[in-house]
Amino acid sequence: MKTTIYDERYKSKISYWNFRPSGMAFKILELFPPTGQRPKVLEIGCGEGGTAIFLAKNDYDVTAFDLSSIGVAKTMENANKHNVEVKAFKADVNDFVPEEKYDVIFSSGTLQYLIPEKRGHFISLLKEYTNTNGLNVLHTFVSKPFIDIAPDAEKSESLWSSGELLLLYKDWMTEHFFEEIKTCNSSGISHRHAHNRIWSRKPQSTQPRS
Repeated sequence: MKTTIYDERYKSKISYWNFRPSGMAFKILELFPPTGQRPKVLEIGCGEGGTAIFLAKNDYDVTAFDLSSIGVAKTMENANKHNVEVKAFKADVNDFVPEEKYDVIFSSGTLQYLIPEKRGHFISLLKEYTNTNGLNVLHTFVSKPFIDIAPDAEKSESLWSSGELLLLYKDWMTEHFFEEIKTCNSSGISHRHAHNRIWSRKPQSTQPRS
């Protein structure tokens, strides 16, 4: 199975991502709160487990995967430290097919590793394996002619087009979508990224809108 540069980055005892949840995860608590039965969540690209563990601590039933075996191991280790259960495993986003339905499917910082020709099919799979009224909460990096490629970008990354993600959810009820440009320091060199973020809900009927 493929390896990733993050295997090397995650070897340190210090968390590469400062072990904090994605800011997008806080909106999940508002849009799909854990009332009654624990909502089932799938996280695509869990890294070291910051978001997965945050959601598990807030009473979500969390399944998560990452291409980095070291990241998966750290996710499990961190879950144990925080006394929560996260079902984590290694998988490649380009080959992954869900085996059950979820109330929330979440991904931040991973969809740029999808082969462009697979994007439409992959999003269709996520939509198919989301329960009615469930959420897809996704983040993509997008290309802008005035923003240079990040200094720590991998060759396997492929930036999305602005609005491409939103178009793939035209038959769903999009609760929030926005584009932003943020400064990042992940490589130790200050640089910028353009982002698209979406929180979209599966309606009772998914017939395409006219």
